[in-house]
Amino acid sequence: MKRPDLGRAWRALPAILLLIAGALIAAFSYSLFLVPFNITAGGVGGISIIINNFTGWNFGTLYLVLNIPLFILGYFQLGRWRFLARTLSAVLIFSVAVNIFTNNFPQWLDNYPINDDILLNAIYGGILGGIGGGLIYRSGGTLGGTSIISRIVQRGSGIPMSQVFLYTAGLVILAGGLVFGWEMVLYSFLTLFLSGLATDYTLEGPSVVRTVTIITDQPEAVSQALIDDLQRGVSRWEITGMYTGRGHSMLMCTVYRSQVNALRRVVVTSDREAFVTIGTAHQALGAGFRPLK
Repeated sequence: MKRPDLGRAWRALPAILLLIAGALIAAFSYSLFLVPFNITAGGVGGISIIINNFTGWNFGTLYLVLNIPLFILGYFQLGRWRFLARTLSAVLIFSVAVNIFTNNFPQWLDNYPINDDILLNAIYGGILGGIGGGLIYRSGGTLGGTSIISRIVQRGSGIPMSQVFLYTAGLVILAGGLVFGWEMVLYSFLTLFLSGLATDYTLEGPSVVRTVTIITDQPEAVSQALIDDLQRGVSRWEITGMYTGRGHSMLMCTVYRSQVNALRRVVVTSDREAFVTIGTAHQALGAGFRPLK
């Protein structure tokens, strides 16, 4: 009898915990901030709010049922068991949690909704929902719905997933406007926008590193100053300026955001004629920064 691979299961534990936490946070945000005000911020969650308005069926049950045909479509079109398994797990946890929260929040909380300001609920619903979605993406899954459609369309047409997601979410939001009024469209688009920002921030973290390119005729002096003063590695290429036809050296260096002013001082001290560009990077992995995993 084959023994279970405990090491593999242990390595998968952080991703599983991320998925569970993300699904619970997303369900909490959806139930507490979006459902009470019918904020249909796209996707299957928005469709569930619209259908519930006419039928009274549980939001979580609707979310799960509406995802079933999308899972079947994703199975045949995407063919990725790991993706589908984690997405199915996230959807199940989210759906069960939403039913528990929406059915019990009125009893658990003294005030439900906790605030009557729709703008505040749209803002916090977007931020918390985006954090939950980002944690699920980091675990290797999704919350199903239009993300499955987006992946299928992207693979078949080459249209970026972000565009497909925006189109499908926009249609759902407009449908919600027909049911709940056009003011809700404005709140829903705000929630969708903030959710995207929060998801990106959760996935990539704050931008704490900068990539720097330096064009100089004093490469040895500039490089040595960067190495000595900032303890950062430097790469060098020989280039030709196409306007003047003259040869120059181009240096590339990655530094922390807090080191940018020191870098400028080092460069201007070593070569006042240097040309410097500083770009934003989300992560630096490897020697001198976070370990490459």
